[in-house]
Amino acid sequence: MSTDLVVDGANVVGSRPDGWWKDRGGAARRLHEGLLVADTSYDVIVLVLEGAAKGGVKAGRDGHVRTVHARGSGDETIVAETRDAAGRGDRVTVVTADRFLRARCEGVGALALGPSWLLDQLG
Repeated sequence: MSTDLVVDGANVVGSRPDGWWKDRGGAARRLHEGLLVADTSYDVIVLVLEGAAKGGVKAGRDGHVRTVHARGSGDETIVAETRDAAGRGDRVTVVTADRFLRARCEGVGALALGPSWLLDQLG
């Protein structure tokens, strides 16, 4: 059993008014870089990206961070990743501020935390 962190990339990036909307790919890349060096207790971090943010980070695994490009809705991809991990018996935490998405993920067995928690972890 591993511990997984599933990150709603758009939601986390959008939680800080730092100009991310001018360069969504760059904002996604900065988040990815922060996740790579973050000192967390998670075995696997899944970063879900959608839309223009996908241009900033290629899909695939980079160390303990796996980037997933949502084909459609990022929310659907986040729920699917959460459901898959929980189905394997992994302990899953989802990071998003979206209340409806949080409830959906908690419904499949995840703990849900807000973006500020993750941003505090990243320093």
